[in-house]
Amino acid sequence: MGSTRLPNKVMKPIGGIPMIELLLTRLTKAKELDQIIVATSVDVRNQPLVEHVQKLGYACEQGSENDVLERFVQAARKHKADVVVRITGDCPLVDPELVDEVVRRFKAANVDYFSNINPPTFPDGLDIEVCTFKVLEQANLETNKSFDHEHVTPYLREVGRFKTAAMQYSQDLSELRWTVDEPADFAVIEKVFQHFHPRTDFTWGEVLSLQQQRPNIFNINQHIIRNEGAAMGTGQKLWKRAKQIIPGGNMLLSKRAEMFLPDQWPAYFSKTKGCKVWDLDGNEYTDMSIMGIGTNILGYSNQEVDDAVRKTIDAGNMSTFNCPEEVYLAEKLIEMHPWAHMVRLARSGGEANAMAIRIARAASGKDKVAICGYHGWHDWYLSANLGDDKNLAGHLLPGLAPNGVPQNLRGTVFPFNYNNYAELEALVNAQDIGVIKMEVVRNMGPEDNFLHKVRKLATERGIVLIFDECTSGFRETFGGLHKKYGVEPDMAMFGKALGNGYGITATIGKREIMEAAQTTFISSTFWTERIGPTAALKTLEVMERIKSWDTITQTGWNIREGWQKLADKHALKIDHWGLPALTGFSFKGDNALAYKTLITQEMLAKGYLAGNSVYVCTEHTPEVVAGFFAALEPIFGLIKDCEDGRDIMSLLKGPVCHGGFKRLN
Repeated sequence: MGSTRLPNKVMKPIGGIPMIELLLTRLTKAKELDQIIVATSVDVRNQPLVEHVQKLGYACEQGSENDVLERFVQAARKHKADVVVRITGDCPLVDPELVDEVVRRFKAANVDYFSNINPPTFPDGLDIEVCTFKVLEQANLETNKSFDHEHVTPYLREVGRFKTAAMQYSQDLSELRWTVDEPADFAVIEKVFQHFHPRTDFTWGEVLSLQQQRPNIFNINQHIIRNEGAAMGTGQKLWKRAKQIIPGGNMLLSKRAEMFLPDQWPAYFSKTKGCKVWDLDGNEYTDMSIMGIGTNILGYSNQEVDDAVRKTIDAGNMSTFNCPEEVYLAEKLIEMHPWAHMVRLARSGGEANAMAIRIARAASGKDKVAICGYHGWHDWYLSANLGDDKNLAGHLLPGLAPNGVPQNLRGTVFPFNYNNYAELEALVNAQDIGVIKMEVVRNMGPEDNFLHKVRKLATERGIVLIFDECTSGFRETFGGLHKKYGVEPDMAMFGKALGNGYGITATIGKREIMEAAQTTFISSTFWTERIGPTAALKTLEVMERIKSWDTITQTGWNIREGWQKLADKHALKIDHWGLPALTGFSFKGDNALAYKTLITQEMLAKGYLAGNSVYVCTEHTPEVVAGFFAALEPIFGLIKDCEDGRDIMSLLKGPVCHGGFKRLN
């Protein structure tokens, strides 16, 4: 019932009858079987299955969820089986006559194990395996591989110490798919039973004839690879399922599996701590990647922050009254930024950016905005691509069409390039610009007093200057990165690291600007919840006490130096980018993305989440960094081999990762 790709599949009704019941009914026709036992797990989700099977009069035994081999042995031992026939519960088209034939051949061959799957020649979904209880018990004792225990019989086939035999069909039909792993599979099986209704005793030969006569019934699941689930982790299966019901697969483009390691990325986590992440199968990884997209400067699941949040949960998160923590947080942010006088809170960076633009436009009385950098997904920002989807190409959004953005927003937002003051000045002269919004730094620092010139221009022209510090905040200073350069904006936004993993963003600004919020409508129910401000207050307290910005900056410099040493050792050319605490590098040449994919693939096998960038946290200790580089070094050697002529694609086990913000199907 806990199937990752198709939950509750064995109890899904076909013509009003649960699929498992149809399978059991068909198996009762097998003359060589003395008893049918349903062996499921102790997972509470299986209780409806257990009750239904027992009501039908079949034995039902419950064992381990993951150790299916142990579950089989326990069930067989309890019922004193001498020979075990294995049929999986997601194959309702298994033919009882074929079962009898396999059992008879097993007896005649006088072997320990017999099947019709080695090699597979029958359609996927007619798998039948027979073995003695003795060797099944022996396998359970001898193998400690989780794969063997999950899939029951691989050890018997592969160890080479048991007598085995197999039967094959006269032609190879193994590409036909009659099993149920995904919704498309179930749809096929449902159509088959509908065709033969009310009969349920049709043979596999009749199904084969149906497929030959009406192939359209079977086409919808033919893209699924036979037994691919055996090679997929739980997270990969869930990601495949998610893409059927969630546009793009998830809620954040930057976390899509295709951005890291298509077809191989674990995709989902079960728990976190420090700089460690555990996937849904319990595998532990050290995160030397984007650390929750830069949300956890203090590391995952920081004890002090989480304890503060737990107290808030116990006291209550929402009320008709307001939470006092929003006042305390506003006061703290103003204390850290004396140029600011007022604060509005939200829960995401996109919201904070949209809020800031609304307030700034209201304050300036002008619609047109000059931008530099990435500022979220809202209409006001993507409108820069209306009429020319290359406008944001230098701002992390190449090729992202502004579909759904009203055309009448065209001509309201104008990009300019960082450190190009002449371009900005010309833009201000040509357009009636009321707002300049920019990241203080993205991949490079200011040159030739760029930030000071922008500040002076904004002041002289009466333009509202906004610094987007959603990403850069708290990385090099206690507060905004603008403090490092001595340039004060009119407004600034903070997010990502502000709550150390909890949703909270802040827009701060000068009183004369921020009070314009009262002349427009900016409001949201969940901006008033208590967890975000509570987490932010404790995060700021811990950051200030341990001076986290100094630690992560130094660690970032050390990581950058380590990358360069590896590149120099292997005569590879790389470019560095980003703040030290958001450090990254790129290989030069056409294979840059393929090399990044290779790093992710090989480091994943070694227990690391890694690519070509690290969002540094305080839990990235010197020991962690040293282990990371020890694992990374031989992969740079492989990349050097590829530069010298080895085919990079021969080393990859799947597609190359996607690069940057691009459309993903």
